Amino acid sequence: MPEDPQFARLVMLACHDLRTPLATVHGFAQTLVRMEGFDEATVRYLGMIDSASAQIAELIDELSLGARIEGGRYDPVRASANTIDLARAAAEELGEERVAVAGEGAEIEVDVNASRRAVASLAQCALRHGGLERVELTVEGEELRLVLGEDLRDLGAAVAVRLIRAQGGSIALEGDTLRVRLA
Repeated sequence: MPEDPQFARLVMLACHDLRTPLATVHGFAQTLVRMEGFDEATVRYLGMIDSASAQIAELIDELSLGARIEGGRYDPVRASANTIDLARAAAEELGEERVAVAGEGAEIEVDVNASRRAVASLAQCALRHGGLERVELTVEGEELRLVLGEDLRDLGAAVAVRLIRAQGGSIALEGDTLRVRLA
């Protein structure tokens, strides 16, 4: 049951309204990055603007998803996926030198793209805030385990937890190990 559907609606509207000016900034940054004739420092700064605007877009998408879940408006598009493939896709997204994947997967029915992002967000959170240089993601059937280090404290991880629970999965913290059951 949604906690405050009015607030969730407000957040969804804010996310919608933020996307247009952000798309303008990101689009112009990408255009300028491709242009020639800038000095090295300017090219570096334009690249930073481009990268930061892409990160902001991802955060807005996460916030919007979280608001839809909290507002009772999330309707997952389920498809078959293997948990080991979801873990490998997360490792590929974050860099296989930063995320190690081991174990045996199982076929599950989930919102595949959202679940892949959720697994990547949890691993990213462990890398950012856990004081870890490398995350070990262990897959056992429908369950994934990863060592967090310190704690789960960013928007992507908070939305990932809600997304997994909204699809009928579960998350439990045992010491510094997060156990994620995707189905």
